[in-house]
Amino acid sequence: MRSGLNYGTPQSSSGTLGRRGGGAAPDRGLRRTLGRHWADGRGCSRQEFTLKRFTAAERFASRLRELRQRADYSYETLAQKTGTSRSSVHRYCTGSSVPQDYGPAHRIAVACGATPAELRELHRLWALADVERAEAAGPTAPAESAEPAEHAEPAESAGPAEPVESFASAEPAPPAGGPASERRSWRRLGVALAVTGLVLALAAWGVSVLASPADDTAPDGRLLFSDACGPVISMGQNDGCVRDVQERLRGRGARIGVDGSFGPETLRRVTAFQVLAGLVPNGVVGDPTKKALHESQVRMETWSPEKVRQRVREVFTEVPDDAVAIADCQSFLDPLHILPNTNGSRNWGLFQISDARLGELGGTPAQALDPEWNIQAARKLWSRERDFGDWPHCERALRKTPAAPSASASR
Repeated sequence: MRSGLNYGTPQSSSGTLGRRGGGAAPDRGLRRTLGRHWADGRGCSRQEFTLKRFTAAERFASRLRELRQRADYSYETLAQKTGTSRSSVHRYCTGSSVPQDYGPAHRIAVACGATPAELRELHRLWALADVERAEAAGPTAPAESAEPAEHAEPAESAGPAEPVESFASAEPAPPAGGPASERRSWRRLGVALAVTGLVLALAAWGVSVLASPADDTAPDGRLLFSDACGPVISMGQNDGCVRDVQERLRGRGARIGVDGSFGPETLRRVTAFQVLAGLVPNGVVGDPTKKALHESQVRMETWSPEKVRQRVREVFTEVPDDAVAIADCQSFLDPLHILPNTNGSRNWGLFQISDARLGELGGTPAQALDPEWNIQAARKLWSRERDFGDWPHCERALRKTPAAPSASASR
């Protein structure tokens, strides 16, 4: 319960290079996609075709297909294993759409037996595809809105509903401005993918690249918007861009170490900041989060552990010590603690209220990060059976703790 997702060292992408280039041959789905570019006249030149065939959405879909084919699962089987509709699994694997949230892709990958390194790579590819989709949608449909759509399509198999993906196509129409504008768009995407590929290669070799905040800054001096940082900053990255994010979070009152390493602690703090800023809490630092880190008035100060203990004891008058022990076990008494689960859901706040329980209580992630709301919600859950059955792991640990000797016994 105490640790975040265990992402390992990333591996380089396969299934996107020809055999002559030393990589694996593209899978059939990617070859069909490449063929469409030639057939519909969009491959005007060899250079443009090379950039088109490596769009982030296609890389993301190719990785999902590779995992599915390796596991030898049908779309129906994956739908049953992940609680996702067959049509959604098919769209994600063929590249016709990108999930709005990383959770569905993560569930598919886990069901296919993906390694920690493959999960990390998939998360990065999804983040790039999400940015690409937002750019294609234009300024009227930002990548991180205040509240993502929560409407779920009718499930074709039993399981929880998932957010509906954006209506923006994974293969958008060329932008206004003619061929020149289109070429500039693909060049920008090529630069973004090149930067990401470099980060993955360096991480695979275990190299830490700590960029100086003074190097490669944007014209306005904002490092996060410079070419050095690329389109997204995410889990596993280790450089000056991450350090800048950490410093800005600390400057807003967050309790966070500043070491330039995007690990579980930084993931939790970034996600908490996104919730408090009204952004989609996807845990990656894209343009909307970068802007909010620079411009929003969000503060991240919260209750100290001492204040948490005091308030928990006041609310749980019947079992004050046990309640404090449960909260400490769940979150280290950190009101902004967020734990991602392997199925794509999250647990929130002091008592780690799950997404499912949050829905039952009519709450939101922002409310769950409010320590008073979280404590009162935990009290409601405890009151159902007057036990801590909603926290089985910590309750078992609590039962194993020997009782403190009484005053009479100590005499």
